Amino acid sequence: MDPIRQVSSREVYRNNWMTVREDGIRRPDGSPGVYGVIDKPQYALVIPLDGDRLHLVEQFRYPLGLRRWEFPQGTAPDLADVEPLELAARELREETGLIAGKLTDLGLLDVAAGMSSQRGRVFLATDLTEGPHEREHEEQDMRTAWFARADFERLVREGGITDAQSIAAYTLLLLAER
Repeated sequence: MDPIRQVSSREVYRNNWMTVREDGIRRPDGSPGVYGVIDKPQYALVIPLDGDRLHLVEQFRYPLGLRRWEFPQGTAPDLADVEPLELAARELREETGLIAGKLTDLGLLDVAAGMSSQRGRVFLATDLTEGPHEREHEEQDMRTAWFARADFERLVREGGITDAQSIAAYTLLLLAER
């Protein structure tokens, strides 16, 4: 069967971080439909690892109305397309103040393939040096902390860490360590 085909597209919203478009589509059986898509640039997620400790950030996530712990992650502003390794180093420094002596690519994640085109690269950061963070204005409420791996895993099991990208990234780390 042929895949779904785009027959029209219109942008319905844009800001410095994303666009939303509505596409007219043709399904494999020939019937028409509509698909809403959130377009965002590629993001980088960084797992800072020092021995048995993981460095996480906590911030308020407005759509959920909750503060939550996650690995440092983000995109470049103004919808810029930045090379993943450069973006990972930038996000790590910006959110935590950490500088990695070594960044290792662990793999690729799709955020929400049913509604978003965004994909992200996951990096392991080691040989860490501490320095001042360089947070953006939107990150002014951010906190950081080190967690033992056992505590991180307990928080995932108990629902204290629910960020899907962070949990999936940790799975990539576990697979890389095999």
